[in-house]
Amino acid sequence: MSGDIGPSAFFKAASRAFSDTIDSRRTRPELVALLCAQAFDSFAKNVAIQAAGDPALACHGECAACCRLRVVATAPEVFLLARFISVNAAAFAERGILLLKRIEAADRALGALTEEQRMAAQAACPLIERELCLAYRLRPLACRGHAAFDKASCLAAARGEAVETPISTPHLVVRSLVQNALMAALRCAGLAWGLYEINRALNVALSAPDALEQWLSGEDPLTSARIPDFDLIEAGAIFDAAGA
Repeated sequence: MSGDIGPSAFFKAASRAFSDTIDSRRTRPELVALLCAQAFDSFAKNVAIQAAGDPALACHGECAACCRLRVVATAPEVFLLARFISVNAAAFAERGILLLKRIEAADRALGALTEEQRMAAQAACPLIERELCLAYRLRPLACRGHAAFDKASCLAAARGEAVETPISTPHLVVRSLVQNALMAALRCAGLAWGLYEINRALNVALSAPDALEQWLSGEDPLTSARIPDFDLIEAGAIFDAAGA
């Protein structure tokens, strides 16, 4: 989102770009990786523009302070992570990291919790190992868009203390624009386009070998992982009003 284009124009342009990608790979499994790469690249480039001149972030790849928050993701992000976990599960298991069991346990314990309940549970994401995210390069937009300026206050908030944590507004705004543009394009293509709680969605995707094929055919195998506080009808009306 350069200085000469506003949020509305950026949203429309990004949505069209996602639609072009979907049209080019509509029923092919590689669509997931292409859409995620496009989303992550758009986020990184436009955050760099919007956050230029802001203070340096305290966030880095070896800090898991915010990894106790509820994470929501789109279907492409879920399937991208599921593929990574499936391909690497055996290698992680050799190191004593039983990712599949971790995700199953996280789904049972956390999958149905609200955002406030998830934070109160103080349970780290199952992909965290010794303060490192095992899938950091593939982390969803929700993780990329949560960026703090002060590590001490971030850690205090993660412990449940009532402190103000300064968060980067450009990261939040660009994350929202890119995510909404992706969802609008998925909706126009007749693909399931909601937001899903990551633990439950991953467990579903990993448990059902044909989940990706179902999604590509227009079904929603991740229905049970939809977050109840995201209103599809309201969101669809907003996308229509925005011209997506």
